[in-house]
Amino acid sequence: MLLVPVQDQGISQQPTTPFMFLGKFYPEDVAEELVQEVTQHLFFLQVKQAILSMDIYCPPEASVLLASYAVQAKYGDYDESTYKPGMLASDDLLPQRVIDQYQMTPEMWEDRIKIWYADHRGMSRDEAEMEYLKIAQDLDMYGVNYFPINNKKDTELYLGVTALGLNIYEKDNKLTPKTTFTWSEIRHISFDDKKFIIKPVEKSSPNFVFFSQKVRMNKLVSSQGYTQ
Repeated sequence: MLLVPVQDQGISQQPTTPFMFLGKFYPEDVAEELVQEVTQHLFFLQVKQAILSMDIYCPPEASVLLASYAVQAKYGDYDESTYKPGMLASDDLLPQRVIDQYQMTPEMWEDRIKIWYADHRGMSRDEAEMEYLKIAQDLDMYGVNYFPINNKKDTELYLGVTALGLNIYEKDNKLTPKTTFTWSEIRHISFDDKKFIIKPVEKSSPNFVFFSQKVRMNKLVSSQGYTQ
C-alpha cells in the first residue's frame, strides 16, 4: 500500500482524523456527464448531503420529491404489505429549514414522502439517484462555490464561482446574484495579496475590485482554474 502524507492542511494532531473527499466540479448535465455508476452514486451522496445541510437551498415541495427518490434508492420498491409507519423516522430526509417552515409532525412528513415514494415503483437505485440529481442540478445554489469578500466600501458580500462565470451576492441573499460575469465577458482576473480585480472584455466597462477576507481564498479560486 502506498501511503501519501497530507501536508500543509492544518490537520489536527488527534490520533485519528476523519476526511471527507468531495467532487470539486459540479457537472452541468448529470445525465450526460456522469457515466460511471460509482461516480454517480458518490456524487449523489455529496449533493444530498449539501441539500440536507442547507448548503444548497431547496424549496419544500422539491425537498419532499427528492426525499422520495432518496428513499427509493435506499429501500427499493414500496411494499404496502411490509411498510410500517415510522419506517423512515431514522432517515435524514429533509432540510431542517423546510421542517421548521411548517407545523407538521414527523408522521405527516412521512406520509407526504410515502405518496411520492410509492409512485417510483420499478425504479432501480441508479435510476432513482439520477432523477434526484436531475432535479438538484436546476436548484439555484447547485454548483456554486461561495467565498466571503468585501467591496471598496467594506460591504460584506459573497463571490460565487460557477461553471458559467462569477456571481456577486449580497451577504443575506445567496440565491439571487446582484452582479454576474460570464466567463466570455471576463478578459482577465488578477489578485495581489487580498485584492481581487475582474477586468471585463469590454474595455469601456469599469474593473470590478473586491477584497478577500483571507489570502488563502485567492489560492482556492486560482486552483480551480478561474484566473488567467
